[in-house]
Amino acid sequence: MNNPFFSEWDTPYGIPDFQKIKPEHYLPAMKEGMKLQKAEINEIVKSKEAPTFENTIVAYERSGAMLDRVTMVFFNLMESNNSDELEAIANEAMPLLTAHGDDIALNAGLFERVAQVYSQRDTLGLEPEDMRLLEETYKSFVRNGANVPQEQQQRFRDINTQIASLSLRFGNNVLKASNEYRLVLDENQLDGLTPAQIEAAREAADESDDTKGKYVITLHNPSLLPFLTNSTNRELRQQIWEAYSQRCTSGKYDNRQIIDSLVNLRLERAKILGFDNHAAYVLDDCMAKTPQAVYDCLNQLWTPALNKAKAECREYEQMLRADGYDALQPWDWRYYSEKLRKQRYALDDDTIRQYLPLERVRQGAFDVATKLYGITFRENGSLPNYDPEATAYEVLDGDTVIAILYMDFFPRASKRSGAWMTNFREQYVDSKGNNVIPIIQIVCNFSKPSGGKPALLDFDEAETLFHEFGHSLHGMLSRCHYKSLSGTNVPRDFVELPSQVMENWCRHPQVIKEYARHYATGEPIPNKLIDKIIAAQTYGQGFVNTELLAASLLDMDYHTINEPRHIELPQFEDDDMARIGLIPQIISRYRSTYFQHIFSGGYSAGYYSYTWTAILDADAFEAFRESGDLYNPVLARKFRHILESGNTSDLMELYRQFRGKDPSVQPLLRNRGLI
Repeated sequence: MNNPFFSEWDTPYGIPDFQKIKPEHYLPAMKEGMKLQKAEINEIVKSKEAPTFENTIVAYERSGAMLDRVTMVFFNLMESNNSDELEAIANEAMPLLTAHGDDIALNAGLFERVAQVYSQRDTLGLEPEDMRLLEETYKSFVRNGANVPQEQQQRFRDINTQIASLSLRFGNNVLKASNEYRLVLDENQLDGLTPAQIEAAREAADESDDTKGKYVITLHNPSLLPFLTNSTNRELRQQIWEAYSQRCTSGKYDNRQIIDSLVNLRLERAKILGFDNHAAYVLDDCMAKTPQAVYDCLNQLWTPALNKAKAECREYEQMLRADGYDALQPWDWRYYSEKLRKQRYALDDDTIRQYLPLERVRQGAFDVATKLYGITFRENGSLPNYDPEATAYEVLDGDTVIAILYMDFFPRASKRSGAWMTNFREQYVDSKGNNVIPIIQIVCNFSKPSGGKPALLDFDEAETLFHEFGHSLHGMLSRCHYKSLSGTNVPRDFVELPSQVMENWCRHPQVIKEYARHYATGEPIPNKLIDKIIAAQTYGQGFVNTELLAASLLDMDYHTINEPRHIELPQFEDDDMARIGLIPQIISRYRSTYFQHIFSGGYSAGYYSYTWTAILDADAFEAFRESGDLYNPVLARKFRHILESGNTSDLMELYRQFRGKDPSVQPLLRNRGLI
């Protein structure tokens, strides 16, 4: 009776009652949630009434409310506030949750009713969103094994359980390996680092008794990347780069066997479902549809990106030889790239950071949303919160609160690396016709305030904030009836459009001038500095695009394997990168053993989507540029319709309604300096 999940939360907006939730509450609540959903499913199956859209499709859509409530809180907090206790709970819960999902997907009686309604779809007179729900529900059952022959169902279940457990282990290994490494420095090993970076390293050292008075660099990007970019000590750059790039390749956090198992289990599952390989299975439910379409998309960018990267490499090698070294190595790339960038554009990140205090960038993102969509943001410190470092906002459209937004920006040992948007609750309309507002979370890993200064971002981090905020707009502006179709519940190769398009506003000179102000004086960023930032935007794009495309191709090559095979690492990856001609001075953005997107993060055979969607986002922003008004109200209303629609319509048709034509690749190639 004391478990807060067993009743609706008596909190503002029905926000999870974080202060009352304890680790011991999760597992009992999950078990009760599964029990309740089984009863709801059984009621649908045992109904004496003929199957209808309402008594079968809608009833199924609304089942499992308690289970959703528990799992969305649990897995989101595992990502941002993990602990050994939560890991232990997850290890016990994952097999149960996977089996529960399989029990529903493989429930013959339930699927029979769904299939009967689906077979009558053209005679039911359904509204478009209702028809979409029916089609997506039927397709989901088929994709999750409803047509798997009885003699193969147990194996199908076993595969799903193993994949879920292995994915969990993979992610936990990466988090632990990343957290355990520290490069401990003395005062004489700091050459090249800026005062702010030195102060951050000192504060990181002071967090542990054994390193007090020293300086610590970690494998988290806000610490790692500035060190690789600025440190003049080549041996130390090599040391930390090798620690970063060789994570989980041996020892207690070795992920190589997990990868071998995951690749082959995914292949076996795809074969059971009637597909040639895992990529064919995944893409059948995406805009791309086929592996060949993905390869065609990636390859049209690969050659110009690689050529640009080779030209960049030649320039850096000249600089390296002038410093007395023989050959450029991966740990040299960022150092010499930054050195040349400063020479060419008289631009350095530390200068830019002075004009990008986190709060100003955040407000800049808010202001863009206000100008485009009319929504506003009101901080509310009295709302329930899961961590003191997170800030809660009410999101208003006029006087109406349409969403709650949590923003959680700084690294901590319990938080996985990277940046992401997720939700504690999705938007939908309940059975009484009430709109249930979404509760959105944005999580990042920006450098903390240090040395008496606020948190200061580099320009890449500013784009990251705008990117994740774009995802949150997709969730916050959702206007759908059904939870499974709302917000970001769209195919993987469309979900990045709302996020990536926001980066275009972030880097436009007009918008930069609106949000970039000096952290101490409040003075706007000088026009000359903006001009340098814009001039430098295509600088280094050979590296950026090549490492991204290499990771996307690596993902596809794992998941287009058609026959079982042993994945020997690093041989598989080395052979793959050699085949596409990746130069040895660059590695894939994520090497296999810490490629969380595809082995623990839901992007398997889907990492290409960042490039696929980049074509859409560049083309979409081109519409605003062509209009001469970055906040063109007619275009903003059309694009808001995309954000509101979730997965209720054909997504390419939604895009064509906005743009008036199919997307062109030319704006992307031009923006990235590849033509």
